[in-house]
Amino acid sequence: MSPRENGSGEEPVIRDNRKIDPETGRAREATTADDGVAQEESSSVAQEPEAVAADGSAADLLAERTADLQRLQAEFSNYRKRVERDRITVKEQAVASVLTELLPVLDDIGRARDHGELTGGFAKVSESLEAAVGKLGLATYGTKGDPFDPTVHEALLHSYSAEVTEPTCVEILQPGYRINDRILRPARVAVAEPSEEETPRDAADDSGAADGSDEN
Repeated sequence: MSPRENGSGEEPVIRDNRKIDPETGRAREATTADDGVAQEESSSVAQEPEAVAADGSAADLLAERTADLQRLQAEFSNYRKRVERDRITVKEQAVASVLTELLPVLDDIGRARDHGELTGGFAKVSESLEAAVGKLGLATYGTKGDPFDPTVHEALLHSYSAEVTEPTCVEILQPGYRINDRILRPARVAVAEPSEEETPRDAADDSGAADGSDEN
């Protein structure tokens, strides 16, 4: 039966895709299909630099965003520390202001104790008050015999004494108060300095030295 009788108007086409010619043994030239494959490969190679450039741009963008995030985190950390520091400062100032107003009351309690008048219920109240201000950080300072320090002492009386070798607090007229390292009120003291007059022993030593020099 012929192809036409079979109902098909075209005969089947057989293509020889062998790259080596069986008759001559030589390599055949690339066909159109091979040219299409080569073009696709060349186009894919051409697209590779674009893909690499896109990846580099994405990496730069990621590094920039990461740096921005780190900077924001550092700024927020510094802001939080500053707020906490300001909060503590405001609290200390408020406490110091209240305690400063209570210093005259504490002075009266101290004088009453020195005169033996701190008895009964008043003694318990004063002890409770002193314990409360102590919890807030208030502390007294100033002891007889302390070296005089003008940064924490206020000299109300001044004298000379042969019993001291440096300016010394010989009397505490009014105790000082501090909260932590902050001075609320300096201790008011009487200060004695070494005597300006020459002691007899020093005079004898000077006289002996002078006699020895005359004999020579």
